[in-house]
Amino acid sequence: MDAILHFAGYRFTRLTGLQELKTDLLAFCREKELCGTILLSEEGVNFYVAGSPTACEALMGKLHSIPGLGGLSARRSICANRPYEHMRVKVKREIIAFGIDGVDPAARTSPKLSPHELKEWLDEGRDVTLLDTRNDYEIHSGTFKGAVPAGIDHFREFPAAVRKLPGDWKSRPIVMFCTGGIRCEKAGPFMEREGFRNVFQLDGGILRYFEECGTAHYEGECFVFDQRVGLNAALEGTGSILCSRCQTPITVAEQSHAGYVPGAPCPTCKSRADAVRLVD
Repeated sequence: MDAILHFAGYRFTRLTGLQELKTDLLAFCREKELCGTILLSEEGVNFYVAGSPTACEALMGKLHSIPGLGGLSARRSICANRPYEHMRVKVKREIIAFGIDGVDPAARTSPKLSPHELKEWLDEGRDVTLLDTRNDYEIHSGTFKGAVPAGIDHFREFPAAVRKLPGDWKSRPIVMFCTGGIRCEKAGPFMEREGFRNVFQLDGGILRYFEECGTAHYEGECFVFDQRVGLNAALEGTGSILCSRCQTPITVAEQSHAGYVPGAPCPTCKSRADAVRLVD
């Protein structure tokens, strides 16, 4: 089997002629037998596609020809199997759903901290709060040691979660992170607008940290929104699967547990059921 390249990236920039772009890119990707999704918006592009290395590089050239996307970059990793079933190009209001007006990453984002800088801070034991902006079911797969979860099921819930954070956090250093960086591009400026004065975002997210620093200060794997489910520090699929009932990731270790039954309620299903019974 030929190598399958996974290709992902984003860029906040002003885009126009979105319907024409959609038609053109969809035809191009289907011709190249690519699979995945490209999201187009007036605020930019977000893409995650897979196919032959030649086809992926051709798509990068195609994207570079679009005004505003000349400096676009992509994260590359090799897949054992096709991680997506179809190719889709969609025009959306936002390339990452947030629902808050006035947050414009194309104009300004919070200061970015490189993976090596974050590792140095953590090696030194600096007094810094790590804020995981991802959804709770993603965090189930792994996160940085000592990180505080935002406590959300969807990124649209992040603003409400920020407003519940302790007041003394507004003056302390906070490093937020997500899978590949895109959510923090909006989360950071929003937190600053809410009065948090010392906010940084991990440049490139967990996946870039894995590439440059391995799993230092990190526990577990990184959840991804495709059929690989979880990635290790080498950006390889880990064998994790999704619970068929609640869609929570189940690691290989959890699958090998004596009490695990394929198709049966997973521990998360059971804990949610117990919580409902307690409320009732």
